[in-house]
Amino acid sequence: MQWNDQAIILGIKRHGESSVIAEVMTSVHGRHLGLVRSGRSRTMQPVLQPGNSVEITWRARLDEHLGEFRIEPLELRAARLMEAATSVYGIQALGALLRLLPERDPHPHLYEALAVIVDHLQDPADAGELFVRFELAVLNDLGFGLDLSECAATGRNDNLVYVSPKTGRAVSRAAGEPYAKRMLALPDFLSGTRSAADHDSLAAAFRLTAYFLNRHVYEPRGVDVSSGRDGFVHATLKALKLPPSAA
Repeated sequence: MQWNDQAIILGIKRHGESSVIAEVMTSVHGRHLGLVRSGRSRTMQPVLQPGNSVEITWRARLDEHLGEFRIEPLELRAARLMEAATSVYGIQALGALLRLLPERDPHPHLYEALAVIVDHLQDPADAGELFVRFELAVLNDLGFGLDLSECAATGRNDNLVYVSPKTGRAVSRAAGEPYAKRMLALPDFLSGTRSAADHDSLAAAFRLTAYFLNRHVYEPRGVDVSSGRDGFVHATLKALKLPPSAA
């Protein structure tokens, strides 16, 4: 068995004296694990860092085996990603989200989104908005997608400001006002307007996705929220509160 694919490194684990098991998100073959012989060598260590883009050849006797990776570097971002707290925590949080999906299950659109996000993790506003949209995409692929396109009560697509915590559907201001205290806020940048994400809208967006991830994924599975997500949210919101010269 053999295939070639492009991938982004998510993490590694030591295996024996000199090898590692690499975890990657591939373009076609989903999240995949593979043995990298001599993965702890001086040559391979800089390549096998989270966030780096690589070309992979996977080989195994049978499809269900772990198999071995032969890895060639394409774009080494790791050193740049270590320069900002948003990128350090962001790559950890993205990996944790992808681990919610079954291994080897193809999600090409998530790979494409990941490739975009890792190049914007140092910009808090862009990184925050892209991360929230990535969480929404993961929820959708897990079967718990939110419908933010129109009001659940009226069918209209204007003045959407709430999300129902029961249905995950958008609700307009007029229809949701009587139940406002029980509703979740829908940030402007997720409601179809062209507003850019800022501190307050991102804080509301992080609360929105956290609610549905906890309800549908973390609590039913009995797992904790990634510490990487907490760190990313804190670093992003902190950076957006600072004046541009201090951020």
